[in-house]
Amino acid sequence: MTEYLSISALTKYIKAKFDRDPYLEHVFIKGELSNVKHHSSGHLYFALKDGGAVMNGMMFKRDAAKISFTPKEGDQVLITGRVSVYEGRGSYQLYVNDMSLDGVGQLYERFEALKKELESKGYFNPAHKKKLPKYPASIAVLTASTGAAIRDIESTLNRRYPLADVHYISTLVQGAGAVDNIVKNIKQADSMNVDVIIVGRGGGSIEDLWAFNERDVVQAIYEADTPIISAVGHETDTTLSDFAADLRAPTPTGAAVMAVPDQFELMNQLKSTDVFLRQQLTQRLKYENQRLQRLSGHPIFRNPNLLIEQQVQRKDEIEQRMFYLLKDKFAESSARFVRLDSRLSKERLASQIEMNSRRLSQLNVQLERAVHRQLQSLTQSLEFQHKLLASLNPVGILERGYSIVRTAEGIVSSIDDVKLSDAIEIQVSDGQISAVVEALKEDRNG
Repeated sequence: MTEYLSISALTKYIKAKFDRDPYLEHVFIKGELSNVKHHSSGHLYFALKDGGAVMNGMMFKRDAAKISFTPKEGDQVLITGRVSVYEGRGSYQLYVNDMSLDGVGQLYERFEALKKELESKGYFNPAHKKKLPKYPASIAVLTASTGAAIRDIESTLNRRYPLADVHYISTLVQGAGAVDNIVKNIKQADSMNVDVIIVGRGGGSIEDLWAFNERDVVQAIYEADTPIISAVGHETDTTLSDFAADLRAPTPTGAAVMAVPDQFELMNQLKSTDVFLRQQLTQRLKYENQRLQRLSGHPIFRNPNLLIEQQVQRKDEIEQRMFYLLKDKFAESSARFVRLDSRLSKERLASQIEMNSRRLSQLNVQLERAVHRQLQSLTQSLEFQHKLLASLNPVGILERGYSIVRTAEGIVSSIDDVKLSDAIEIQVSDGQISAVVEALKEDRNG
């Protein structure tokens, strides 16, 4: 029975064959995704098919995190990886290292990547958007000189607002050189001091519209000082220029409608305003005429002297009041002058000086007496302190027959401070005596 293999052994053998095949170690495959599953672990599982076959595949989390788009059902993709056998099911499958969109899908991939980058830099920030003027005097239109777009814009502008001065700048909208031409013409229009710039073209495939997804075109629109309307393609078409522009129009015709007001609507507004103003003016004239009629019947207008007489009478009253005020003020000032003059007379001043001199003499005598008493008191206090200090002076005590006995340790105040044969110094009032202790006798009564 040894010639029979187990399923596991056979699968391992087949897997080893696959893994050793250099043609299966690194393959490049394209196809359509189906049964796409984004596992919670981060791994990606899918089937890859074309018109004649289907093959299972998977992508580990570390590689799936690097791709720039979200794989979904029906995506046409280009895959790099290896082919091996999954032993658990005994089936071969793709182990993918890299995945990108194929053909048009690659353009969408580039579109999303650049959109994300420019959005992070603020190119699409609504705060940067400029408002369009309500009544533009001049407009620059950037589009191809032939085609439906320029005819639609021209007819719409002429119909709606023929007052605007329109500058048509022939512009390449696709193909080689389109990007540079669009950028150059945007900068030219921005320098012309126009009120609005329309950048547009008719519909087409994503490849036809791709010039309006290029970084240089988006940057030129973002940096322009003049408000720009983007009208690229049909309503379902979206380009990066639409996001950067100050306003996005669904079609070139829609851009012309957004750029200018409708002359017929303006005429209707003017007519309505004219009617309203006439009604208001008529009502105001009627009101003012009625007010004039009422005022003209006032007694003052029948006899204007009434107004003048009142003012003349008021003037007389004010003059009389001013006269009395001045008279009272003068009398008050005169009385004050008399009082001041009497206080400043020569005799009064001499009397005041004599009185102050006598007062000064009295104060000098009082001061001298007070100083003398204070000196006597301080002298007596000083003498008392001198006597007290003398009584406490140790030298004075020695003069009365006392002495001070010292050893090397200090003054002897007790029999316990010395021993027999100790050397002592005896200080008397006029010198010192050196001696030796020969006997100690304790005074028990002391």
